[in-house]
Amino acid sequence: MGLRLFLKDVVLSEGLALALPEGAARHVQVLRQQPGDEVVLFDGHGGEWTAVITQMGRRDVQVAAASRQDVDRELPVAVTLALGMPANDRMDALVEKAAELGVAGIQPLVCERSVLRLDGERAAKKVAHWQSVAEAACEQSGRTRVPVVHAVQPLKHWLEAAGAGMHRATLSFNPRLSGLQWLQQADRLTPQASHPGLCFLSGPEGGLTDAEEKRASELGWTPVGLGARVLRADTAPLMMLSLVAGQLA
Repeated sequence: MGLRLFLKDVVLSEGLALALPEGAARHVQVLRQQPGDEVVLFDGHGGEWTAVITQMGRRDVQVAAASRQDVDRELPVAVTLALGMPANDRMDALVEKAAELGVAGIQPLVCERSVLRLDGERAAKKVAHWQSVAEAACEQSGRTRVPVVHAVQPLKHWLEAAGAGMHRATLSFNPRLSGLQWLQQADRLTPQASHPGLCFLSGPEGGLTDAEEKRASELGWTPVGLGARVLRADTAPLMMLSLVAGQLA
């Protein structure tokens, strides 16, 4: 797969000539691309475009969109991961891998046991950073749509109205079903235009508290398990997402 570039806030069309944004232009220059070379562009609206580099400046790169390929590499069911943010650089890696695996949305949460607690400007900067991580992962993995990293919220506030209409499960140490059993029930993995999607709630280091799990259950979330081993906060949601992708492959 050749060089792929995501263009935010741009709607591509045949023959459209444009200057690449700074980050994308720098990427092209580092790889020593030349006028006449082809790159692949996508705007997040589905499909991708073959484009030709028309001009290389010291700081700017001009391209022209040539032809559209109607490719679709998305999961047929939208999956949202809602998770207590793991600390240090683990959240970066989680966002990257989740984007590669096909997640549609990521909801960072502050839970009772959270080590990483963000709010205000610091939270907004982190979300913007994680969004750029997701975009880069989509460029690498061939996706044509970019998952949305939502604003950080406290779990207790988010949970009250979260995932309405979706199939919802909590990753739990006290499961009612295994994750695979839950997925195979009813129409949870039956792709259709009106499918409500899947949403998985996962705790931070130390997991969700009993009170948090109880409240989720009261609101209709089903506790599901991922086997006998204790998985890290950044591993459990990725394993669940992998199960979904594997069942739909």
